[in-house]
Amino acid sequence: MITSEQRDKVRGWFAGRLPDDLFEDLAEVAVDREEITVIGRIPGPRLAEDVSEAERESAVQGRIQEFRERTREARIAVAREAEHRFRRKVSWGVECEGRRALFTHVAAPVMTRLRQPERHVLDTLIAGGVARSRSDALAWCVRLVQRHTDDWLTELSESLEHVQRVRAQGPDVEEAVDSSADEDGEDG
Repeated sequence: MITSEQRDKVRGWFAGRLPDDLFEDLAEVAVDREEITVIGRIPGPRLAEDVSEAERESAVQGRIQEFRERTREARIAVAREAEHRFRRKVSWGVECEGRRALFTHVAAPVMTRLRQPERHVLDTLIAGGVARSRSDALAWCVRLVQRHTDDWLTELSESLEHVQRVRAQGPDVEEAVDSSADEDGEDG
Protein backbone atom coordinates (compact mmCIF):
# COMPACT_ATOMS: atom_id res chain seq x y z
CA MET A 1 0.00 0.00 0.00
CA ILE A 2 1.32 3.42 -0.97
CA THR A 3 1.02 6.04 1.79
CA SER A 4 -0.23 9.56 1.18
CA GLU A 5 3.23 10.86 2.14
CA GLN A 6 4.86 8.68 -0.55
CA ARG A 7 2.25 9.85 -3.07
CA ASP A 8 2.89 13.48 -2.09
CA LYS A 9 6.66 13.02 -2.56
CA VAL A 10 6.15 11.56 -6.04
CA ARG A 11 3.69 14.31 -7.00
CA GLY A 12 6.07 16.96 -5.63
CA TRP A 13 8.98 15.54 -7.61
CA PHE A 14 6.97 15.65 -10.84
CA ALA A 15 5.68 19.17 -10.06
CA GLY A 16 9.27 20.33 -9.68
CA ARG A 17 10.79 18.30 -12.51
CA LEU A 18 8.28 18.78 -15.34
CA PRO A 19 9.04 21.65 -17.72
CA ASP A 20 6.89 24.67 -16.81
CA ASP A 21 5.31 24.83 -20.27
CA LEU A 22 4.40 21.13 -20.52
CA PHE A 23 0.95 21.30 -18.87
CA GLU A 24 -1.38 24.10 -17.82
CA ASP A 25 -1.84 22.18 -14.59
CA LEU A 26 -0.70 18.87 -13.12
CA ALA A 27 -4.16 17.30 -12.79
CA GLU A 28 -3.30 13.96 -11.21
CA VAL A 29 -0.37 11.78 -10.19
CA ALA A 30 -1.54 8.26 -9.31
CA VAL A 31 0.89 5.77 -7.76
CA ASP A 32 0.71 2.05 -7.09
CA ARG A 33 3.28 -0.74 -6.73
CA GLU A 34 3.97 -1.00 -10.47
CA GLU A 35 3.19 2.36 -12.03
CA ILE A 36 3.07 6.13 -11.73
CA THR A 37 0.44 7.76 -13.95
CA VAL A 38 0.92 11.46 -14.67
CA ILE A 39 -2.03 13.36 -16.11
CA GLY A 40 -1.84 17.02 -16.99
CA ARG A 41 -4.32 19.54 -18.37
CA ILE A 42 -3.65 21.04 -21.76
CA PRO A 43 -5.43 23.94 -23.43
CA GLY A 44 -8.23 23.15 -25.80
CA PRO A 45 -8.21 24.20 -29.43
CA ARG A 46 -9.46 27.68 -30.31
CA LEU A 47 -12.81 27.22 -31.96
CA ALA A 48 -15.77 29.39 -32.76
CA GLU A 49 -18.60 28.99 -30.25
CA ASP A 50 -21.06 27.76 -32.87
CA VAL A 51 -19.05 24.73 -34.11
CA SER A 52 -20.76 21.36 -34.12
CA GLU A 53 -20.10 18.80 -31.40
CA ALA A 54 -18.46 16.52 -34.00
CA GLU A 55 -16.07 19.29 -35.04
CA ARG A 56 -15.27 20.12 -31.40
CA GLU A 57 -14.59 16.44 -30.59
CA SER A 58 -12.31 16.06 -33.62
CA ALA A 59 -10.44 19.25 -32.74
CA VAL A 60 -9.88 18.05 -29.15
CA GLN A 61 -8.64 14.67 -30.42
CA GLY A 62 -6.30 16.49 -32.81
CA ARG A 63 -4.99 18.72 -30.00
CA ILE A 64 -4.31 15.68 -27.81
CA GLN A 65 -2.45 13.91 -30.63
CA GLU A 66 -0.43 17.05 -31.42
CA PHE A 67 0.56 17.38 -27.76
CA ARG A 68 1.53 13.71 -27.55
CA GLU A 69 3.84 13.91 -30.57
CA ARG A 70 5.34 17.32 -29.72
CA THR A 71 6.19 16.43 -26.10
CA ARG A 72 7.30 12.82 -26.55
CA GLU A 73 11.05 13.41 -26.07
CA ALA A 74 10.59 15.59 -22.99
CA ARG A 75 8.17 13.12 -21.39
CA ILE A 76 10.52 10.19 -22.09
CA ALA A 77 13.44 12.02 -20.46
CA VAL A 78 11.40 12.74 -17.32
CA ALA A 79 10.03 9.19 -17.25
CA ARG A 80 13.53 7.69 -17.38
CA GLU A 81 14.62 9.76 -14.39
CA ALA A 82 11.45 8.91 -12.46
CA GLU A 83 11.66 5.19 -13.26
CA HIS A 84 15.22 5.13 -11.95
CA ARG A 85 14.32 7.15 -8.85
CA PHE A 86 11.00 5.50 -7.91
CA ARG A 87 11.48 2.00 -9.43
CA ARG A 88 8.12 2.14 -11.21
CA LYS A 89 7.06 2.57 -14.82
CA VAL A 90 5.69 5.99 -15.75
CA SER A 91 2.54 6.38 -17.82
CA TRP A 92 1.23 9.61 -19.31
CA GLY A 93 -2.12 11.13 -20.09
CA VAL A 94 -3.88 14.46 -20.55
CA GLU A 95 -7.16 16.19 -19.91
CA CYS A 96 -8.38 18.54 -22.61
CA GLU A 97 -11.79 20.21 -22.53
CA GLY A 98 -13.08 17.62 -20.06
CA ARG A 99 -11.85 14.65 -22.10
CA ARG A 100 -9.18 12.37 -20.59
CA ALA A 101 -6.80 10.39 -22.78
CA LEU A 102 -4.09 7.98 -21.60
CA PHE A 103 -1.08 7.61 -23.87
CA THR A 104 0.50 4.66 -22.12
CA HIS A 105 -0.32 2.46 -19.17
CA VAL A 106 0.82 -0.74 -17.53
CA ALA A 107 -1.52 -3.72 -17.73
CA ALA A 108 -0.27 -5.84 -14.84
CA PRO A 109 -1.33 -9.48 -14.77
CA VAL A 110 -3.11 -10.61 -11.62
CA MET A 111 -3.53 -14.25 -10.66
CA THR A 112 -6.58 -15.42 -8.73
CA ARG A 113 -8.36 -18.63 -7.80
CA LEU A 114 -12.09 -18.66 -8.29
CA ARG A 115 -14.70 -21.18 -7.22
CA GLN A 116 -17.36 -22.42 -9.60
CA PRO A 117 -20.04 -19.79 -8.75
CA GLU A 118 -17.48 -17.02 -9.32
CA ARG A 119 -16.33 -18.56 -12.61
CA HIS A 120 -19.99 -18.79 -13.63
CA VAL A 121 -20.28 -14.99 -13.27
CA LEU A 122 -17.31 -14.51 -15.61
CA ASP A 123 -18.57 -17.11 -18.09
CA THR A 124 -22.01 -15.42 -18.15
CA LEU A 125 -20.34 -12.11 -19.05
CA ILE A 126 -18.51 -13.87 -21.87
CA ALA A 127 -21.70 -15.57 -23.13
CA GLY A 128 -23.51 -12.22 -23.02
CA GLY A 129 -20.84 -10.55 -25.16
CA VAL A 130 -19.70 -8.21 -22.39
CA ALA A 131 -16.21 -9.73 -22.39
CA ARG A 132 -14.05 -11.84 -24.72
CA SER A 133 -12.34 -13.89 -22.02
CA ARG A 134 -12.36 -14.56 -18.29
CA SER A 135 -9.54 -12.05 -17.96
CA ASP A 136 -11.60 -9.35 -19.72
CA ALA A 137 -14.65 -10.29 -17.63
CA LEU A 138 -12.70 -9.99 -14.39
CA ALA A 139 -11.31 -6.60 -15.45
CA TRP A 140 -14.88 -5.49 -16.29
CA CYS A 141 -16.02 -6.55 -12.80
CA VAL A 142 -13.19 -4.62 -11.15
CA ARG A 143 -14.05 -1.47 -13.15
CA LEU A 144 -17.72 -1.84 -12.17
CA VAL A 145 -16.85 -2.17 -8.49
CA GLN A 146 -14.45 0.78 -8.76
CA ARG A 147 -17.11 2.96 -10.37
CA HIS A 148 -19.71 2.22 -7.70
CA THR A 149 -17.58 2.11 -4.57
CA ASP A 150 -15.18 5.05 -4.87
CA ASP A 151 -16.24 6.44 -1.48
CA TRP A 152 -15.81 3.09 0.25
CA LEU A 153 -12.42 2.43 -1.38
CA THR A 154 -11.24 5.94 -0.48
CA GLU A 155 -12.26 5.43 3.15
CA LEU A 156 -10.54 2.04 3.23
CA SER A 157 -7.32 3.49 1.75
CA GLU A 158 -7.35 6.31 4.31
CA SER A 159 -7.82 3.76 7.11
CA LEU A 160 -4.86 1.73 5.87
CA GLU A 161 -2.70 4.86 5.77
CA HIS A 162 -3.70 5.57 9.39
CA VAL A 163 -2.70 2.02 10.40
CA GLN A 164 0.70 2.48 8.72
CA ARG A 165 1.28 5.78 10.56
CA VAL A 166 0.39 4.19 13.91
CA ARG A 167 2.72 1.24 13.22
CA ALA A 168 5.54 3.63 12.35
CA GLN A 169 5.17 5.29 15.76
CA GLY A 170 5.21 2.00 17.70
CA PRO A 171 7.83 0.99 20.28
CA ASP A 172 9.56 -1.45 17.91
CA VAL A 173 10.62 1.36 15.57
CA GLU A 174 13.52 2.52 17.79
CA GLU A 175 14.66 -1.08 18.37
CA ALA A 176 14.70 -1.72 14.63
CA VAL A 177 16.77 1.42 14.03
CA ASP A 178 19.13 0.57 16.92
CA SER A 179 19.65 -3.02 15.76
CA SER A 180 20.38 -1.95 12.18
CA ALA A 181 22.95 0.55 13.45
CA ASP A 182 24.57 -2.20 15.53
CA GLU A 183 24.73 -4.48 12.48
CA ASP A 184 26.39 -1.72 10.45
CA GLY A 185 28.95 -1.26 13.18
CA GLU A 186 28.18 2.45 13.53
CA ASP A 187 27.41 2.33 17.26
CA GLY A 188 30.10 -0.28 18.09
